[in-house]
Amino acid sequence: MYSYLIRRVLMLVPVFLAVSLVIFLILHFIPGDPVDNLLKVGSSPSARAEIEARYGLDQPLAVQYGIWLGRVMQGDLGTAIVARRPVADLILQALPHSLRLGGLAMLFSSVVGVALGVVAALNRDKWPDRAVMGGVLLGSTMPSFWLGLILMLIFSVWLGWFPVSGARSASALVLPVLTIGLGGTALVARITRVAMIEASGRDFVTLLHAKGLSPLRIQLRHVLRHALIPVVTILALRIGWILGGAVTVEVVFARPGLGTLLIKSLSQHDYPVVQACLLMLAMAVMLGTLLGDILQAAMDPRVRAALA
Repeated sequence: MYSYLIRRVLMLVPVFLAVSLVIFLILHFIPGDPVDNLLKVGSSPSARAEIEARYGLDQPLAVQYGIWLGRVMQGDLGTAIVARRPVADLILQALPHSLRLGGLAMLFSSVVGVALGVVAALNRDKWPDRAVMGGVLLGSTMPSFWLGLILMLIFSVWLGWFPVSGARSASALVLPVLTIGLGGTALVARITRVAMIEASGRDFVTLLHAKGLSPLRIQLRHVLRHALIPVVTILALRIGWILGGAVTVEVVFARPGLGTLLIKSLSQHDYPVVQACLLMLAMAVMLGTLLGDILQAAMDPRVRAALA
């Protein structure tokens, strides 16, 4: 198990390097120049050259990438060109808002998704199953930004139950959490249903029926335990995707967070901030994938036997 963990961690190194290179190159190929946001109208070429030299933008791309990657490996994310503040301070200021939103959305999608999946599996091919699967199909195909606008229109504009935007109160989290969580709920419900139906056909379930246990007890205490293995794996894999989904939702609801910081910095062509934000999101996806593999190996005896 320890050797497997070490191999998985080492596999993240080339992935991290490849992602960082792609992020760096894409940003530098986007039209626009962050220096233009700092120069006054009619500034001389010497003023532009001075700013470019100050931020290392006059160096070749390969040199810029090497310097940036070396600083990142030391924990230095650089200084924002437009805000003129350490990028780490901007990230630390925005990240708690995104983590709170993403964490609550994951909790919502986990609890509600598993509950709906259990209801659908216990009522296979009956109207509750069809209702849940219909809702799952609708939730999995609905874009988050469109769903956020619909929820805002109904519950904020028409009914006035929740704030339209901002993060001044706990009620302002309800609609953003629902917007992100409903997509994950659909995925978790579908996987829970399929896993429970598959586990119900195994030999140990037949043995439990032969011992006289009630069908509901068998489903909730034994079948569900086996069905949660793929669910936990999927939830771990969704850690990074939930933070990525928060980018769009934060912009729609005008909430502070990593997404708002990313979009604002992207419009200003503030390379260090955008690179740091994208790198954080990419690392969240990589760490979620690693966590999912570890949890699957820890919970599934078949995987542990294959690794032994």
